[in-house]
Amino acid sequence: MRNSLKSLVRFSHPRRLPSGERGQSLVEFAVMGVFLTVLLMGVADLGRAYFTYLALKDAAAEGAYFGAVYPACTSASDPECASPNNVEYRIKNSAPQGSLVDWSTVGIDLEAATLTPGDSLTVTVTYQYPLITPLVGTIVGSQNLTLRAESVAVIVSEAMP
Repeated sequence: MRNSLKSLVRFSHPRRLPSGERGQSLVEFAVMGVFLTVLLMGVADLGRAYFTYLALKDAAAEGAYFGAVYPACTSASDPECASPNNVEYRIKNSAPQGSLVDWSTVGIDLEAATLTPGDSLTVTVTYQYPLITPLVGTIVGSQNLTLRAESVAVIVSEAMP
């Protein structure tokens, strides 16, 4: 019984490695660990950038649709268009607080040939997105990535004089 058990179970003895190969796995793991960490951070950065782009796109659409209904209220300079009744306010406050976008630094550009019904109003929102991955900035050329979202709406009502 004892001999048959020994024949079924093989005892493996650790083989001796040459002295030059000790720690090779640790070095390989360290190199690949750094590479995989940077890759994972880059993927997370890409996900954050896409989420930020979607927030900018939603803000541009909110501003364009508000401007299509109230074309005279593109900025807060008119007393009738005080906040929250202007395009600029709608763009900067369309996203929930605590998002990835610093809305105080967002660039807003409104473009319309005339403010008459049937014309189109184009709202462009730009943002300098800060990258968190250190090596991606050297590849792209800067630690900030310019994100730009645009939305177009047709003006449906007349501007109040």
